[in-house]
Amino acid sequence: MILQPRRNVWRVERARRAAVLLDGGCYFGALRAAMLKAQSTIFILGWDLDSRTRLVGDSGTSDDGYPEGLVDFLAALVNERPKLVVHILVWDYSVIYALERELLPLFSIQWRTPHRIRYCLDDDLPAGASHHQKIVVIDDALAFVGGLDLTIRRWDAQDHRIDNTHRVDPAGVAYRPYHDVQTMIDGPAVRPLAELVRERWRRGACERPRPIKPAADRWPSSVRPDFTEIDVGIARTYPAVDDQREIHEVETLFFDTVARAERFIYIENQYLTVTRFAEALAVRMKQKPELEAVMVAPRAHDSWLESMTMRHGRIRFMQILEQAGVSDRARVLYPEVSEGGATTDTMIHAKVMIVDDVLVRVGSANLNNRSLGLDTECDLAFEAKSDEQRQAVTRLRDHMLGHHCRATADEVSAMLARTGSLVETAMTIANDGHCLKPVNDGIAEPSELAITMNGIADAERPIEAPALLREFVGERPRARRLGRLVKVLAIAVMVIALMLVWRFTPLATFTDPDTIQDGLEEIAAMRGAAFIVIAVFVIAGLVAFPVTLLIAATAAAFGPVLGFSYAALGALLSAVVTYGIGLGIGRRILEDLLGPRLNRIRRGIARRGVLAIATVRLVPLAPFTLVNLTAGASRIPFQDYVLGTMIGMAPGLVLMSIMGHQMLNVITAPTPSNVALFVIAVVAWVALSLGVQALILRWREHRA
Repeated sequence: MILQPRRNVWRVERARRAAVLLDGGCYFGALRAAMLKAQSTIFILGWDLDSRTRLVGDSGTSDDGYPEGLVDFLAALVNERPKLVVHILVWDYSVIYALERELLPLFSIQWRTPHRIRYCLDDDLPAGASHHQKIVVIDDALAFVGGLDLTIRRWDAQDHRIDNTHRVDPAGVAYRPYHDVQTMIDGPAVRPLAELVRERWRRGACERPRPIKPAADRWPSSVRPDFTEIDVGIARTYPAVDDQREIHEVETLFFDTVARAERFIYIENQYLTVTRFAEALAVRMKQKPELEAVMVAPRAHDSWLESMTMRHGRIRFMQILEQAGVSDRARVLYPEVSEGGATTDTMIHAKVMIVDDVLVRVGSANLNNRSLGLDTECDLAFEAKSDEQRQAVTRLRDHMLGHHCRATADEVSAMLARTGSLVETAMTIANDGHCLKPVNDGIAEPSELAITMNGIADAERPIEAPALLREFVGERPRARRLGRLVKVLAIAVMVIALMLVWRFTPLATFTDPDTIQDGLEEIAAMRGAAFIVIAVFVIAGLVAFPVTLLIAATAAAFGPVLGFSYAALGALLSAVVTYGIGLGIGRRILEDLLGPRLNRIRRGIARRGVLAIATVRLVPLAPFTLVNLTAGASRIPFQDYVLGTMIGMAPGLVLMSIMGHQMLNVITAPTPSNVALFVIAVVAWVALSLGVQALILRWREHRA
């Protein structure tokens, strides 16, 4: 047996049926048919997702009455099925991919879709890593795993014709033929994948979806299975992050499989850069003189970055085989397509490995260093046990090789019987302008830049931050994201706008310290002054008035004791009122705006408690109101919210009440002594907040 749980796979389960779907048209068509059967849950995990993706089969069109666009299709399903919830988790991509992605996905996917379509960007990863798994699970009964994302420029029909008018992106720009592979399974093997997608959702979106509840048959009637009642191993790559340990099942399975190869290895992979794998393959080929390997890959790497890293890596990969003297039995080939006097090549994005008549492996993992240790990956491996299953493995290999040469599995099998060589067969068969040609990467240009770029773009472990940076941001600094930068800038603009309103509009007269103090002194002479002051605090909180300034003025007008009492009651009641507004608005509206990120805010409040509240009080503008609204909308227990607010406000209220006059003097008469007193007050306030927070955390740990 090759598949070994807790070594090279996570779990081994039985698939009732399994099909290997070649190319986007076949996969998108099967996925569409399966989703039409969905009633409860759909989980979609991917490296990328585009709302404009046309979810259509090989014909390039659909005739079932539903929209062709992915998100419109999902919205139609959700609107007519009251129990259906769709979870979409996509990598929170690096800024270098911003121009390749759909603009404003939050708007195009989350804001214009029903609430039961849940969309989240996954950033639960170490620096430099990406979420690379491509998984769809439907009603916990059917799963798709492979190399295909539900995004643009992925669809192609199986004939890979040059002039296919449906193979265009949303801008109407045609792209060259594109090949990828996805698997589809049902039966008990779906359950671990249902667990996996829920765990990824829990970590990325900070919420727990519905428990696993497998439904009835969801298999599309149009798809004939390649295997029945076959064992499936699930191999993963996870980098170490927080409480997640490293997982290297993908890597181990690659090497264990090569070590068991006897006669033929067939590989389709976008990248070939793992020199350790090349060395292991060379060793095995020396041990087994009959062993041959055919590797189907892209003709070239298009971008400058890929050429600098992946092309150089592939050159080194092949040099190892050449130096070992086995390159005549190990060939890297690319599919060429000629039609009507035009010639192009098919882009290979698949991640497939078939060894002898024993094992078929399909997934998201490339044969590059990233997939072995840095990115999240998921592969399915089918191990044949019976004669029938072994024949199915052989037929699938012949079908996949013939797919690139417009030949049937029977034609490939017959040619292989005549030549006795998989390499010769692959390089000989050619039909209707389709054939496999040797890749020629040329000569690598060694340079320090290439070495540096390779260490970053094809890293096998998370990128370590400099020691000084770690001192400030911790052991796991996150990569800067364009989306996060935009959000931070948006919040900053809102805060600055509110500050400008109170500074440069006619409302500025109300924020003059003397005016505030004079007004409060007039209130002090009135009957019911306490109630009036508290009401002023509530109103001030609703309109984003500088509450800190109001607290200081209250202390100056009423003295330390009464000033503290009025300010404490007023600020607390203001917090309660905005909490109530959030509760009234409801979680739904805030989730529509923030999506599952709302859970991160809620978790941040719960984790940081007193210190978070105290910090918000230091900046008493929009962030304070947002936290209160979020607390109410998130249904944080009222007693916990009030207690946390009281503890968080206490240190600042005490100091601001005691030093109210001095704080106002910093504004009206900023002498060195007044500024020094103000700085001392702020430092003491922060120290008290940290001390109280430490006590609360210690109490929580003790209680836990």
